[in-house]
Amino acid sequence: MNTTTNTTTEKLQKVLARAGLGSRREMETAISAGRVKVNGKLATLGDRIEMRDKVTFDDRPLNLRGAEEVPRRVIMYNKPEGELCTRKDPEGRRTVFDRLPRLKGERWIAIGRLDINTSGLLLFTTDGELANRLMHPSTQIEREYAVRVMGEVQRENVVAMVEGVMLEDGPARFTDVQEFGGEGINTWFHVVIMEGRNREVRRLWESQGLTVSRLKRVRYGNTFIDKRAKAGEWVELTQEEIDDLSTLAGLKPRKVPDLTPDEQNRWSRDKNKRRPVRALRKPKGEKPSR
Repeated sequence: MNTTTNTTTEKLQKVLARAGLGSRREMETAISAGRVKVNGKLATLGDRIEMRDKVTFDDRPLNLRGAEEVPRRVIMYNKPEGELCTRKDPEGRRTVFDRLPRLKGERWIAIGRLDINTSGLLLFTTDGELANRLMHPSTQIEREYAVRVMGEVQRENVVAMVEGVMLEDGPARFTDVQEFGGEGINTWFHVVIMEGRNREVRRLWESQGLTVSRLKRVRYGNTFIDKRAKAGEWVELTQEEIDDLSTLAGLKPRKVPDLTPDEQNRWSRDKNKRRPVRALRKPKGEKPSR
């Protein structure tokens, strides 16, 4: 185990995230909780390791792999309202992970979250480094939402939200707001934010005395939700789409491995056993998906 920086070592949490055990932040929590050992000794935050080091997670030995050895898979999931962005719920409610294809020796890492009442685009990957880069505030990745607002929206409301509003956890703003029409007291807008703080879109509108009656994420970075995945369905991104996403995150593109016959069978069964979910109707005035 090393604590000095050199070209042959990497941060422990980065290596663990790359192994598909969770996001980098989750791995930092696991290290702090004493779940990780390096060469038989409890690891600490700040440790750097080499690929030859022996690492265990919950006393289970890990096969460490360099960045170029790790497959990079990404799937797009169209989250319906009512699902939780957590792996398990104590109350037994449905989670987004319930519908995803099963992996062997890896696990899906969510790129960002949506609250229970928000629908739309969620991305999942097997590459913890890709997930970390796409979620980190310093990367400045755009998130676009279709939002239905109740109440009369004045120009000064929009200007205030673009210039910036002080929320309880700090300043927040939309980088773009576009109106797409509506009926009665409801108006549809598309808004863009650059970070993923809890309920940030809803709280920005609430700061203007307005209520969000429906919220759907339609884009994350350069990935748009499309008709390949209806509500409650997932689809694996193509090599070109994953390469574009990797480039956006500042990572080198990496070949997506073909599914093994066992994976093909398991993924096919996972698709066939999904319980149907009522598809969300496209509201009048909503911007077409790309």
